[in-house]
Amino acid sequence: MQATQFHITSLLDQVISGLPGLLPELVLIAAFVLSIFSGVFVDRLWRHSTLAVALLGMIAAAVCSGLELRTPATENLLFGTVLPDAFAGYIRIFIAAACILFALSIAANPGFTAHRKKTADLYSVLIAVHVGLNLMAMATHWLMLFVAIELVSIGSYIMVGYLAKEARQTEAAMKYALFGAVCSAVMLYGLSLLYGFTGSLEFTAQPFINGLTATPPLLTTLALVLVFTGIGFKLSFVPFHFWSPDVYQGAPTPVTAFLSTAPKIAGMAMLVRILYAWPESSAPAQSLHTMLLVAAIATMLLGNLAALRQANVKRMMAYSSIGHTGFLMMAALAYSAGDYTVLLFYLAVYTIMNMGVFMLADHIESRTGATDLAAYNGLGKRVPLAMICFVILVISLTGIPPTAGFVSKLLIFSVVFERWQATGNPGMIGLLIVGALTTVISLFYYFKVPLNAFLKKPDADQPMETAPLSGGLLWLIVILSGATLVFGIFPQWLTNWFG
Repeated sequence: MQATQFHITSLLDQVISGLPGLLPELVLIAAFVLSIFSGVFVDRLWRHSTLAVALLGMIAAAVCSGLELRTPATENLLFGTVLPDAFAGYIRIFIAAACILFALSIAANPGFTAHRKKTADLYSVLIAVHVGLNLMAMATHWLMLFVAIELVSIGSYIMVGYLAKEARQTEAAMKYALFGAVCSAVMLYGLSLLYGFTGSLEFTAQPFINGLTATPPLLTTLALVLVFTGIGFKLSFVPFHFWSPDVYQGAPTPVTAFLSTAPKIAGMAMLVRILYAWPESSAPAQSLHTMLLVAAIATMLLGNLAALRQANVKRMMAYSSIGHTGFLMMAALAYSAGDYTVLLFYLAVYTIMNMGVFMLADHIESRTGATDLAAYNGLGKRVPLAMICFVILVISLTGIPPTAGFVSKLLIFSVVFERWQATGNPGMIGLLIVGALTTVISLFYYFKVPLNAFLKKPDADQPMETAPLSGGLLWLIVILSGATLVFGIFPQWLTNWFG
């Protein structure tokens, strides 16, 4: 009995000793509890109380993450299931930025503010998803990774179906939940195979690597394919992208902005940890590298080619997001352990560009009713500041100077080329060629927005009444648009911070 008590005490001491490394998550948990009480008791007195609690909690979490950047990582935190190193610290700051922008988008969206459910519960769900995203970025254990993905997925299902006042929105929520459940089940089966092969679930541990190396390559590849079904669902790379266009189009636009940004940031950090946890010369690492290389090429091609045929702005941006996932995977494949500057720069710029574009699309839709590209005809004169920002952001998404999107793509191409020179891997050249080709292809659909807005006249039956854009949020979008230009001209302001 005494031995059991001593063992429990030792386990508790180990958990408590590692809590300082999880300070941002503890802050978020406290904010989650406070947001529930605020939604029940305080919102009736001040309707923005839960929003204030959520924003303060997420800002505090970002500050705590920033303070931990120079602190040595605790290796055995939570029994070795998470590693809050500097890389995870930067990722947590990006996630917090995306969550804060999402919360502000909700507060300014008429569909959410006028809905009978109000928004208090949605802010609580957002904080819970934020915790899951942070854990995804830090996880070094398959079980922790699975729990984090499920926490994010369940919260995402609620977000997509939160309004559900139209058949399209209900269909999007049902598709998302059903596809997510199937992918989670397949991933869990793959994890059971990995555990059977290795006797461990800590993918950075030497026993796991040894067990995986000793397993026949065919079985290892099968297990990894099953596991990456769940991860691919979160990242929406080919062939696990099929849910994205319908769900992105059917979901409320702020939710679409969030789903196309924050989970991909956390998922890319998770992908990098897995990809570089094993020796590059080992058979499992080579199988995984080949699988992801093929998926990255297919994702860039399909995402950009499918976007060419879209008439709906949100659906076009959904396929654009798939294409950018391919670029993110290309950055991950060229990533060198410990040298994460290029990857972090791309993730930071992608967060600014993608959230800004969707926030603009949402407010243009809610105030002019424009959802299709044809409805953007003449909007350059009706909402000039908003459309100028839209043009700047799509130019950056395309990768044209002097924007940050151009610098981020140039850095990725440079790193991939250096990787090819060092390894002689022909797959790196394939990534370069496809990346350059799809960048050119993206010009043809991104530039439909400024073409319609500034060079085409609105249809005669198109309503000309335009409600004014929300002043505070519009200026926030102006700041995001300006940031893409500033970081394009002075990229060292970001890269030096990452160094």
